[in-house]
Amino acid sequence: MPLVLTWWRQQPDRASRAATLWATAYAVFGLTCALNETSLLPAADALPPAATGWAAVSVGALAALTCAATTRLGPRPALRALLLALCGLTVLGAFGLLMDVITLMFGQGVDSPAAATHHALSATGALLLTAAARPHRPPPTVPLAPATDSAAPRRARLAAVTGTAAFVPYVAMKQIWAFGGTFAGITGDEMLAISRRNGASGLWLTLESHGLDATVLLAALGIFLLWGLVRPWGRLFPRWTLALHGRRVPRWLPLTPTLIGAATLAPYGLFGIGYLSLASTGAVTIRRGDFPSPQDALLVGWIGMVAFAGYGVCLAVAGWSYWSRTRPLPATATGAATPRTGPDSPLPGETA
Repeated sequence: MPLVLTWWRQQPDRASRAATLWATAYAVFGLTCALNETSLLPAADALPPAATGWAAVSVGALAALTCAATTRLGPRPALRALLLALCGLTVLGAFGLLMDVITLMFGQGVDSPAAATHHALSATGALLLTAAARPHRPPPTVPLAPATDSAAPRRARLAAVTGTAAFVPYVAMKQIWAFGGTFAGITGDEMLAISRRNGASGLWLTLESHGLDATVLLAALGIFLLWGLVRPWGRLFPRWTLALHGRRVPRWLPLTPTLIGAATLAPYGLFGIGYLSLASTGAVTIRRGDFPSPQDALLVGWIGMVAFAGYGVCLAVAGWSYWSRTRPLPATATGAATPRTGPDSPLPGETA
């Protein structure tokens, strides 16, 4: 991975060329879905099935032209602005990727293979378009010192505490159902039957029948990731670090799930909070679904959306802190990295 990143930085036009290839493939994929009238947004019943495919064709074609111009002319301000705007559209298109990963992890099939493919293509495009929009910089003439895996400043650790606390009511609610109790008018047996009716996998149902909700397990993994971003990985996993002969965890390993989680959970939770706020004031009507009353559905909705929004935002804060702390810096004459300064440096009187 370090060799790939070094090669990428030394060939700045590679990003725009790779983005051009992606944009062409994305447009072809959208055209195929449009001609076959396959919807890329199965939940959007109001849209014609082919509309989402033609939208992907438009985004892909415009991205291909912009990336080709960037390769020829360089990342000029107007082209960079257009690339970043297209990147924003692909980020929206990647929404739902985390849920696809979760369902596949537990042996369930995705709701729509076309939509899942679209999520993965959009996420790839967001990364490539961001790389293509970066200004071309010559390779550094000063050697870079290896980044140190240090603890985060107080504000990032506070984000980890807040993100953990946001999941506590959600975990408690899920475990009440997993233990067979009743919450919001739904018993544990009824929740298990609902999961079975909705097509949950055998692994998912087995965990629930043994008193462990699968989403609680995922929440625990998410909290572990959150704290790993603010504490040195060597202190969280000393034996693993020793097995790696003291080498720190590669940056991309925790940053990849961080990017997917923050980009998915934060917008979903914040949008959900806005909708629930309108429902709480009576501006819109919330459907009760499988719950006995709309009030029960509203209670469960608030618990879930606060957990997703709180964790997603805190994960973004912790991820930015980790990315900032682990960047290689120019080495001094003694070979040590220059001290970090900026908004994410330790506060006065605080050590990393």
